[in-house]
Amino acid sequence: MQSVDAVRADFPFLNQIMNGHPLIYLDNAATTQKPRPVLRALRQYYTQENVNVHRGGYARAAATTAEYEGVRTRVAHLINAPSAREVVFTKGTTEALNWAAFGGAVSLKPGDEILVTVMEHHSNLVPWQVLAARSGAVLRFVEVTADGILDWADFQRKLSARTRVVAISATSNVLGTVNPVTAIARTAHKAGALVVVDAAQAVGHMPVDVQKWGADLVAFSGHKMLGPTGIGVLWGQRAVLERMHPLEYGGEMISAVTRDETTFKEVPWCFEGGTQNIAGVIGLGKAIQYLERQGIGAIQAREQQLAARLATGLRALPQVTVYGPVSGKQRNGVVAFNVGSLHAHDVATALDAQGTAVRAGHHCAQVLMKHLGVSGTVRASVAFYNTTAEVDALVAQVERTEAFFKKYGMG
Repeated sequence: MQSVDAVRADFPFLNQIMNGHPLIYLDNAATTQKPRPVLRALRQYYTQENVNVHRGGYARAAATTAEYEGVRTRVAHLINAPSAREVVFTKGTTEALNWAAFGGAVSLKPGDEILVTVMEHHSNLVPWQVLAARSGAVLRFVEVTADGILDWADFQRKLSARTRVVAISATSNVLGTVNPVTAIARTAHKAGALVVVDAAQAVGHMPVDVQKWGADLVAFSGHKMLGPTGIGVLWGQRAVLERMHPLEYGGEMISAVTRDETTFKEVPWCFEGGTQNIAGVIGLGKAIQYLERQGIGAIQAREQQLAARLATGLRALPQVTVYGPVSGKQRNGVVAFNVGSLHAHDVATALDAQGTAVRAGHHCAQVLMKHLGVSGTVRASVAFYNTTAEVDALVAQVERTEAFFKKYGMG
């Protein structure tokens, strides 16, 4: 990986002042910043390549289509998919998970069970909740241990012959927990369940091998891995995708239309009706190139190091509670915490005044918040372009914030 200084030079967003202070951006779990190659690719598309794909018979259209489809191949390589034809472009993780739930990947009847965990983002919970209500299936939750690790014994207890779907996050967007996807998928398949993985916080931040994972469907977003917003991926095993049906119908996803019936294109193009986010796909391809140049393994090591340093520094403060695994190897770059009895939003506002951007709230994980017994947390999330100085600055800012509120009898 390049030096941090060299990397940061590629991210113009990071070089700005916020509230009179140099910006410290620690909200990377919400969205990552975009390097210059991605920004250049977006401008290049709209100024010199702005044609539709899979339509025009002229040279520019053919070239742009080839570039677009080349990104499908690049995505497949990144996640070690057997075939680029298993890669479906979506708007993001949310849309991809809705495809997984409502696209016919699994047929449910009353009494069937869907197994999720209490740490799931709403995107990997609400669709299954709605599907359960529509079908008469039962939604069950796997608990987490006191240190934020998936409770394996509880998973094994609740997995049964009635379980038709197991939907899990590869890494928690709150606790930072890295889940044992391979072991979960292997065990779930023995019970005959379909395995769906929310990999929004994993792809681009750690090596992902969908063949090793053994899951059936995997969803992730471009904007959380240096790419543009509005682009994501649903990867699926070919046999699973082929039994699914489109949820959107219209142009470009059809093979033939008569007055009486329509036949659809093959997988994956049958799922990509209408004009797609072509610029987003091309930008995603450049983001993947950038990540691969830095080295995914090196990125993971860097982010784990920064997160471990941050968690250790925060735990040393007497009034701070840090949630999630103690071991740096069991978490990704997310560190959620609270300061005494202070509201998470008050803490985040105080940090904002000192130039640091973090997120506060329930992080689209209200079931987990209830499990933790809190209304919300402050969440700092690092990326490989963050520095140890920024992490240490956040710890110092939290300490000053705690002292400030204590002075006035709060917290």
